[in-house]
Amino acid sequence: MIKGKDIVIVGQQPWDVEIGSNCKNIALEFSKHNRVLYVNAPLDRISLMRGGSDNKIKKRKDVIEGKATGLIQIDVNLWNLYPDSMIESINWISIHTIFRFLNKVNNQRFASSIQKAIHTLNFKDFILFNDNDIFRSFHLKELLKPALYIYYSRDYMLAVDYWKRHGEKLEPQLIASSDICVANSTYLADYCRQYNPNSYYVGQGCELGLFMDFKGEEPVEMQKIQGVRIGYVGALLGLRLDIDLLTEVARSRPDWQLILVGPEDELFKESELHALANVHFIGSKSPDELPAFIHSFDICLNPQVISQVTIGNYPRKIDEYLAMGKPVIATSTPFMEAVFSEYTYLAKNPIEFIQLIELALGEDSKDKQLSRRGFAAQHTWENSVAEIYKAIEKHSD
Repeated sequence: MIKGKDIVIVGQQPWDVEIGSNCKNIALEFSKHNRVLYVNAPLDRISLMRGGSDNKIKKRKDVIEGKATGLIQIDVNLWNLYPDSMIESINWISIHTIFRFLNKVNNQRFASSIQKAIHTLNFKDFILFNDNDIFRSFHLKELLKPALYIYYSRDYMLAVDYWKRHGEKLEPQLIASSDICVANSTYLADYCRQYNPNSYYVGQGCELGLFMDFKGEEPVEMQKIQGVRIGYVGALLGLRLDIDLLTEVARSRPDWQLILVGPEDELFKESELHALANVHFIGSKSPDELPAFIHSFDICLNPQVISQVTIGNYPRKIDEYLAMGKPVIATSTPFMEAVFSEYTYLAKNPIEFIQLIELALGEDSKDKQLSRRGFAAQHTWENSVAEIYKAIEKHSD
């Protein structure tokens, strides 16, 4: 365990983001034994122009104009910084050399804001932890001169056009220049290791208490759905989930009830799934309602499309399913095979999905349920951060 250190965190998601955030969970775990400064991304000019009426944008604008303080204490060892500088929106620039020049200017502005907070808090020999921020934090190692620079890879960012344009050149350089790289999947750790031998798989933390301790009742929506219930919980996005696979499973086994809980994108709204009597779209539910739905499923699914976006990601919903002891049938990926193969059923096509659903229904047992719950219980933020600490200690040696 690392204790008594000063840690500065930069990354993709600000502290005031409503959705779950790996980086926020990591910051909270760091702060149990270290002082932590969590830095929000600086306000960029286009965001100001497009969202001037948004309260979050107003807050950042007030800090830049000196009308509000940007350094806020959240807990005994944890502070949040709203940078007091604005950066320019430059990703539209296609000429890479011009982009790099302007990106360094943005980095200098960002670093200046961070440096003021570091001075105010009297941080010494600090660790700089970068959560997948390729552009805005590209030069922070040279500008802030941390005692240790860590790059955290939790998504394959280059699969997204916004990051791909300049990130294909910058991210490998950023990984190579980092002292340590840590990743939440074996796939991403291997990716980082191409450029930096000090790259480590540190697993993924999950907040599973809500799922493991569930003792509620079946949702009203589920009470009218009789038969074998096969469910998925999460955003229904056609770029991430295999609509054709779901359609074939539902059409092949009309006696099975396919239950989809979550908001739909246009691809799902326009899909054939809506014409099938045994497919039930429940709609969006709040996070604290999800365990009740998972509890009511006989089988849980994660039917991912294989793409650069999904092939190496850590699907946290798998741990949520397992934490409730449920049989899980998921798309086979290198990461799923490496980490979850002993506790899930992994399929490569619709026929295998159907066969494995039948197998899982036939062989489920109390012992298997307890085994799944025990495995999921290992995936805590405490354990994930402990792996980060091991990487730090190994590098320090």
